[in-house]
Amino acid sequence: MRYRVAIVQRPIEWQNVAANLRSIESMLEGTQCDTVVLSEMFQTGFVTDPREVADDGITLEWMKRMASKHDAAIVGSVIVREGDSYRNRLYFVMPDGGVEWYDKRHLFSIGGEGRWFERGSCRKVVAWRGVRYMLEICYDLRFPVWSRQRGDYDAIVYSALWPAPRREVWRTLLRARAIENQSYVIGVNRIGEEPSLKYAGDSAVVDYYGRDVVDMAEECGVSVVELDVEAMEVFRNKFDVGRDADDFNLNI
Repeated sequence: MRYRVAIVQRPIEWQNVAANLRSIESMLEGTQCDTVVLSEMFQTGFVTDPREVADDGITLEWMKRMASKHDAAIVGSVIVREGDSYRNRLYFVMPDGGVEWYDKRHLFSIGGEGRWFERGSCRKVVAWRGVRYMLEICYDLRFPVWSRQRGDYDAIVYSALWPAPRREVWRTLLRARAIENQSYVIGVNRIGEEPSLKYAGDSAVVDYYGRDVVDMAEECGVSVVELDVEAMEVFRNKFDVGRDADDFNLNI
């Protein structure tokens, strides 16, 4: 079987949750797929001080409505508050209202993200309609041991806000993660500007050979692609590099 994934690349209106949700809702009209992937902090932009913009449940409820409306899983990163701490949380919301999530492990301390946010501690793989998705967020892309293939996923999702000055790093590492893990990689970034950052997009779906299924460059829009998991399994069985892999003995 083939599975349809939609990636959404767009500018984000700075800290305007209502406007951003309306924009995405409009962009998704008529989209037919199994999974929709949005960028990191798709409803606010990259915020390192989350005290005024942490989600109060509005965004999660919107994701549930969109998942039901489109009969597709909706995936995207949201700022959430837990007690006195905050998490950069990647939600995976299914049409029946089921919710899975992953909290960002590697916080971008260089940009101040570690000041207010608590990092996650658990690796997360979600199975949905025949595809096993490993959930990751932006800066996680730089840490290959965390995303190491254990024979338990078919695609890695990177929901990101990756600035334009480092666009070649983004492009290179997406393809490296796909090749080394013999997996599809789905990377969704944004375009446009924030008060202090510019984004070049380059959202892409890369296959298990490291080939582009789609590269959106700086385009604004929705791109729908197909994942051929059966063909990927044939390739993995034929060229099984996993049998020679190192054991990092990680307790994760």
